[in-house]
Amino acid sequence: MGLGVILRVNAKRIAALAWPVLVGQLSVVAFGTIDTLLVARHSSSELAALAVGGALYFTIFLGLMGAVTALGPIVGQLLGAGKHAQAGAQLHQAAWLALLLSIPGCALLLMPGPLVALAQLTPELDAVVRMYLAALAMALPAALLFSAFRAFNTAISRPKAVMSILLAALALKAPLSLLLLGGVPAIGLPALGLLGCSLATVIVMWLQVVAAVVLLRRDVRYAPYAVFTAAQRGLRRLDPMSQRALLKLGVPMGLSVLIEVSGFTLMAVFIARLGATPVAAHQLTANVMSVLFMFPLALSHATSALVAQHVGARQLHEAQRLGWHGLALALALALLFGAALLALRGPLIALYTHDAAVAAVALPLMAWMALFHVLDAAQTMAAFVLRSWHVAGAPMFIFAAALGGVGLGGGYVLAFNVLGNTPTWLQGAPGYWAAGSAGLALAALALAGLLAWVLRARLRE
Repeated sequence: MGLGVILRVNAKRIAALAWPVLVGQLSVVAFGTIDTLLVARHSSSELAALAVGGALYFTIFLGLMGAVTALGPIVGQLLGAGKHAQAGAQLHQAAWLALLLSIPGCALLLMPGPLVALAQLTPELDAVVRMYLAALAMALPAALLFSAFRAFNTAISRPKAVMSILLAALALKAPLSLLLLGGVPAIGLPALGLLGCSLATVIVMWLQVVAAVVLLRRDVRYAPYAVFTAAQRGLRRLDPMSQRALLKLGVPMGLSVLIEVSGFTLMAVFIARLGATPVAAHQLTANVMSVLFMFPLALSHATSALVAQHVGARQLHEAQRLGWHGLALALALALLFGAALLALRGPLIALYTHDAAVAAVALPLMAWMALFHVLDAAQTMAAFVLRSWHVAGAPMFIFAAALGGVGLGGGYVLAFNVLGNTPTWLQGAPGYWAAGSAGLALAALALAGLLAWVLRARLRE
């Protein structure tokens, strides 16, 4: 078979697994989009609180989720090796890990003082952010448990089950947020504003977990994995050996995700120091970025699952080809979306806000985001493919230097003109996006080089 034919075949395999992952992820992002659109029309000050509170919540959640989703590469390799029951047992261990990680996560959300202080908010906004985070603390355990379910299903090539639950959750989230945000005076339900949106999220997140458990118990397609049996209907005992295996891969994965996400989300915290208008513009831009990022993220999840399955089956040359083809596919799609974003950024901003000041600040940020998106797609795919080979330690250090140092640190220097020589057009929010793009470029190059080295070493073994 020629190289072009193999590329097309692999692209179809990746796309077949990626599209339900994408739909599910877009449903998750739509939770935030719904809140952003509703709150933007309700109160500009609460939109700023959403930007800061959302950044802090997702930094904590995604960092912890990174550790839980170490389940994916482990289950993928077990599946490739034909060890279905062992793969099912790992889901129980990931659920235990999710519950244990919820303890420090909820503590941070309930006592966010040092984190909120970074934003230097007014007392009024500070109170709103704290209330928002306290409500989301009730959603965090459910979100982490469902992340384990989602990682398991992607690893066994069953993402449609997750997609169905997430679409149903989204159908409930939109009207529930609207109801709790604005209230219904006729029945004595007060307008809760941003708090109402967070309470809607809590309700929907726990319903997702209930639906996942019901599906695991009743769907016969899970029978080979023996997730639940007549003799074992609850969580299995916590297994120290399995926990060590999860943590060995999950800790560097979680720290990598934490560094990557904090380099992006903490931008909102520091930009908040510049005032409500810059941080509102950043929030709109970040929300669009979150939607676009779902495309390379879905491709990365799908590629990683397929690569892990082939690694487990010892089909190493096919695993190698799939990884490189996934990277080519992610880059091609990102370039297409980046070009479209440049052309349509004006009308897109108008969908979010009618505030001329916010729109004026958001317009140049959208241009930076087009470049940001292409580089983000490349480094995300490279990192995911490395994880499918159980390589997570070295990428963690790459993320720390490139995204934490160059991206977040460099952004602070540019945005606040620390050295006194930053051009005017790079001061403020654009400085963070420029430095973030530079950090992503460095990460993409380093991770691609590491991937090439790992593949050469593994194929020689």
